[in-house]
Amino acid sequence: MRTLLRSLTMLAVTAAPALAQEPATAAAHAPADLLSPNYGLMAWTLIIFVILAIVLAKFAFGPITRSVEAREQALDDAMNAAKHDREEAARLLAEHRAALEASRGEAQKIIADAREAGERVRTEILEHAHAEQAHLLDRARQEIASEKIKAIAELRQEAVELAIAGASRVIEKNLDQPTNRQIVEKFLSTVTPASVTSSR
Repeated sequence: MRTLLRSLTMLAVTAAPALAQEPATAAAHAPADLLSPNYGLMAWTLIIFVILAIVLAKFAFGPITRSVEAREQALDDAMNAAKHDREEAARLLAEHRAALEASRGEAQKIIADAREAGERVRTEILEHAHAEQAHLLDRARQEIASEKIKAIAELRQEAVELAIAGASRVIEKNLDQPTNRQIVEKFLSTVTPASVTSSR
């Protein structure tokens, strides 16, 4: 169908000047007047123009219009895709910034937790050291008190022996050892440090 219309169009285009020249050859002997209308030429020009306009409208303008519309659609699609990509990139950038801020906040929280844990461990170590120190001091006090009691007992023992030795020399006779010891220990148990210092 297209080839038929193309052939007709080409025939009309090539035949129009030839047909337009036939009256001109008949009137070749007459002088040519450029301002006088040639109705045959005008009719053929108009017919060829109408046929050409119909053929172009049917076969050329449609594809050209569709091609231009497809090109416009492709450009619109490309612009929409670019807009969508830009919006997606902006959204991803916002997400990355939010994730970065969250990471920073989490890092700060981890640092704060580590500091708090370090402070807690330091406090626990100090409390443990103070408790250990207090325990050692209590043990030292107990040992000192125990040694003091032992020393007092040893001093009493020596005082008893010295008193017995002194008394036996004074009386020049050695009393019964267990009885002497019992008498002196009874006497020493009644003696308090306050009475010894007041007698001095």
